[in-house]
Amino acid sequence: MAEHEVSREDVQQNDTRTERAQPRHRWLRVVLWIGVPLVAILVVISIVTSVTPWPSAMIIRSVFERGGAATVAEMQPYVPDTPLREQLDVVYAPATAGIAAADTTMDVFTSAAAGAVLPTVVWVHGGAWISGSKENVDPYLRILANEGYTTIGVNYTLGPEGAYPIAITQLNEALAYIDANAEELGVDASRIVLAGDSAGGQLASQLAVLMTNPRYADIMGMEPALEPDQLVGAILNCGVYSLPAMAELDGITAWGFQVALWAYTGTKNWSASYEGATMSTIEWVTDDFPPTYISGGNGDGLTWLQSIPMSQRLRDVGVDVTELFWPAQHSPALPHEYQFHLDLPEARKALAYLADVTG
Repeated sequence: MAEHEVSREDVQQNDTRTERAQPRHRWLRVVLWIGVPLVAILVVISIVTSVTPWPSAMIIRSVFERGGAATVAEMQPYVPDTPLREQLDVVYAPATAGIAAADTTMDVFTSAAAGAVLPTVVWVHGGAWISGSKENVDPYLRILANEGYTTIGVNYTLGPEGAYPIAITQLNEALAYIDANAEELGVDASRIVLAGDSAGGQLASQLAVLMTNPRYADIMGMEPALEPDQLVGAILNCGVYSLPAMAELDGITAWGFQVALWAYTGTKNWSASYEGATMSTIEWVTDDFPPTYISGGNGDGLTWLQSIPMSQRLRDVGVDVTELFWPAQHSPALPHEYQFHLDLPEARKALAYLADVTG
């Protein structure tokens, strides 16, 4: 009997252990059922993103587009009610295969009557070279046009849809169109300011170098659309002027720029290539570079890494520089492209720059 009772206890203990093990087994099956496909998906994503920037670039673009739309809405209340003469979606170059028709268009705003010509600000929008459009800066350009300028926002082909240097080629074509159609557009072709924000600041600086450094134009294999004396100024807001410096970043910011520049240039090795060398305008400026207004917020890492070194470089080569920077401890910390956040008094102060760069 004793042996029989012991055996029954053993059976009961085994049953209990089995019952306890069953939930663990079920949990293990669930983990395997979810985890194995998830790991497989992550491996596929890792492989795909290591050979093409497209998926990551599209994610970044969607984030930037939401931010751009919010900034446009934020600027809208500051646009004066005064009617402007507007020419929207002006085609500056014919569409070519693989290029969207909207890529080679511009918006023109002027407060002048038909036939009058005014000092002109040609603005290149930002968006990390892979997002954005001229519409993102239209409210700002309407505000500036009310101050007595003709203002022009220019589209260009973004990466990765277009490979470098297509954007700078298109922007040079836009300047050629503006020069050839100056009277119709209300442009004083002898008083042109090249302007841009963020990636657009880099592109505006590249255009200015193209117009003022013959050696650079020769290396780019491009014919400058304007003569150096047609440029009376440059406006560089929160831009990028040294790609090797960008290669030294780390963290999520570094990842974003690495993806964007890979998508835009078409090469993962952008910091040590033809693309990076020719985009690094800090190495190409001369004393013929136009008088420059340059600014960045103290809460923007690009200010310390890019804008302040660029300002110093311009001064070193003899360019007349007007800078608007803020102490590191300034409060509130001014973000990237603070100039468009017109609720800030600092942003409204930045609107005063044109008197300095147009003479």
